[in-house]
Parts: sequence; C-alpha cells; structure tokens
Amino acid sequence: MHHYRTLRRLLAAAALLTVAAGAAQAQTYPSNKITMIVGFAPGGIADMLARIMAQGMSERLHQTVVVENRGGAGGNIAAGVVARANPDGYTLLVTTTALAINATLRQNNPFKIDDFTTVGIAASSPEALVTNPKNPAKNLAELVKNMKGKPITFGSAGVGSGSHVEAEYFFKELAKVPATHIPFQGGAPAINATLGNQIDVLATTLGGGAAAQIKAGKLKGLGIAAAKRAAVVPNVPTYAEQGFGNFSAASWVGVFAPAKTDPKIVAKLNEAILETIKSPAVQKRLTGIGFDPLSLKQPEAQAMFKSEVDKWGHMVKTLGLSVK
Repeated sequence: MHHYRTLRRLLAAAALLTVAAGAAQAQTYPSNKITMIVGFAPGGIADMLARIMAQGMSERLHQTVVVENRGGAGGNIAAGVVARANPDGYTLLVTTTALAINATLRQNNPFKIDDFTTVGIAASSPEALVTNPKNPAKNLAELVKNMKGKPITFGSAGVGSGSHVEAEYFFKELAKVPATHIPFQGGAPAINATLGNQIDVLATTLGGGAAAQIKAGKLKGLGIAAAKRAAVVPNVPTYAEQGFGNFSAASWVGVFAPAKTDPKIVAKLNEAILETIKSPAVQKRLTGIGFDPLSLKQPEAQAMFKSEVDKWGHMVKTLGLSVK
C-alpha cells in the first residue's frame, strides 16, 4: 500500500512538472529559430506572403524565422511534413486554400485536417476569370452567350487548385455551359498562354499576377467571385452583378501548426502575424497587387478554415472531382 501511495505521489509530481515545463516553454518561446515550410515553389503567392510574414515575425519575436520551400502534390508534401512535426512551435506550415480543398479532393492525404491548428490566415484574393483583350466578350455574361454550344477552354495553375475548382463550378453549376480545363504547371505559364491567346479564359486569383496584367491592359477581367468589386481593378464586375448568383470564392494564404502545439505559443505567433499584416507598408503592398489583408485572431482564423473546408468540399463533391 505504501509503495502504491509513493508511486501515486511520484506520478502526480511528474504530471505537475510536465505542466510547469510546458508553461515555462511557452514563456521562453521562441528560444531558437522558427522554420516556415511553404507548400509551393518560390515566387508564388504562398512564398511571397511567407517571406513578408517571416520578416515581420522575426522582428517582433526577436528570433530568426526561415522559409523553406517544399512544393509538390498540391501543397500536400509540406502539409505531411508539418502534420508529423514536433508540436513545439518551431515548425510551421504556410499554405493556401489547397489545404482545405485537398481534404476532400485527394484520396491519399498524408494528413488529416485535425492534425493542424490554424495559427493565422494572413490575406485572401478573390478568384477571377480573365481573357485576352482580343476576346470580343466584355464580361462573363457576354462570354457565356457568345460561346453557347461551343466548349470553352479555360486554363489554371494546376488540377485541384482553387482557381480550377472554382472555374469548373462556375461553368458547370452557375453558367451551365460546356468547358474544358487545361492545367498548366503554375501561374506564370497559365498567364503566358492567355497573353498568347491560346486559351479562351484563365481562372486565376487577382493577387496571382492577374491584377497587374489587367491594370496594364494586357488581360481583360471578365468577372470576380467576390461580394463587391476589387479596389485594385474597379472596372471588373462581380459574378453576382452579372446574374450568376451570390457566389464568392477566394484563395488565401494561412499559417498552420501541428495540432498539439501549446495554445499560448499559437496565440503568440498569431499576434506576431497580425501585427505584421497590419503594418501600413505591408497593407499597401498587398492591396496594390489584389490581396485583402486579413486581421483574424486565432479563434476566428480557425473558424474560417473550418468553414472553407466545408465550402470547397461541397464544390468538389458537387463536381465529382477526385485526385489519386
């Protein structure tokens, strides 16, 4: 009996020490470098935002924040790495809407959605459909009318990207016209094909380079999937204005940590991200290229992510899309 009591006391003491160690770790965090693993190649929107955040976070947390790119499988390679990482706040995932889409789209995910906690969602950019200025259609409604009976070719930066799923949903469910998807290896080749008039329409986000090309007159914006027009390209009407229902879809860039990360550490990271995104220089840079900076506290970011998983999951299921 005496042994049993001693053992109980030892176990209780060990449990208290574990709690105390966790609390101490949260207080001294970060005590070494933080690695942000980006699910996509350098030069894309996830990479650009990761570098903006890394700089701002490192200034605010007084610690080195490094960005490491691990592209592949629509962001899934990086997601798998972070899902299995030590939940100590030193390994974070920077990814896009792809994480929410892949939950339903891909059959063999190296993670479950519950493997992550949302640290913050930094910015979002509305999905848009654009075309070559030589295309006679002034907007989506005209394009759909002009192309009746002829399949429309639309390009995107790859199968299963937000732009691909959103455009597929637009043509099949909202416009009800035949359309053929032509996937490209990334945003730049897709924009080049549109500039070269090789496809009818490009499905992209405003922040993925389209806003700059529309402003320069090299591309024509047909419509954006947003509740209101974008300040950066005010002449491009929304889908709703053109009679295509109250539909909105955006690509966002978010930061995620392994699920069991201490909530105090997650809150500290969220605060550093928020302060970075709220800085006037970052606000100006993001809005100038077609992004909406977001200032969501951690619980709001977590709720937004959950609703995005549902929203994109609904579109994927409705379309019957699936990737092995």
